[in-house]
Amino acid sequence: MTLQTVTWMSAFLCLAQVCSMPMPCQLQGQLVRITHNLLRDMGGNFPLECLQENVFVAFPATAFATSGAPQLSSSGAMAIYETLKNIDTLFGADDLPTKWDQQKLENFQNIVYRQIEESKCMMGSVDTSDYLIRTEGLKTYFGNIAAVLKEKNFSYCAWEVVRKELLYSLQFILEHNSDSLLWANRT
Repeated sequence: MTLQTVTWMSAFLCLAQVCSMPMPCQLQGQLVRITHNLLRDMGGNFPLECLQENVFVAFPATAFATSGAPQLSSSGAMAIYETLKNIDTLFGADDLPTKWDQQKLENFQNIVYRQIEESKCMMGSVDTSDYLIRTEGLKTYFGNIAAVLKEKNFSYCAWEVVRKELLYSLQFILEHNSDSLLWANRT
């Protein structure tokens, strides 16, 4: 009986130790990649019927610029977080295209939300010296994207323009800022 009690207490203490270990406060690279792939695959290539409505929205690459260091500053990582929050806001609309793969759309929305929830701890680590400049560029960018949707009455083609722009944004993050993302160990 004593051996069983000691075994259970040991198991409990091990579990308590593992559960109390601090989790890194960093966006997961694999989830950003999955988010990009779901967004890409939910609608396929840009539709030919939407070419006339295609518009260019200037991407604020400076919001993700590094300051000479190999990793982004905390405010740069926050720019990625803010990007995901803005994507979540855009895709919170009720009038999303029904032509898109609905399962992939739902998975996309869930993963974006999960990333935001798991990364809220970053809010306390903002380097305010350049954070405001970065977020201002993102605010303008996402404001322009929202304006395209509104101007085109949330049409299917307007959503395709949004999807194209967001694909570019996520691809940019993956190609230029992957050092600021947490990647699972690859063996």
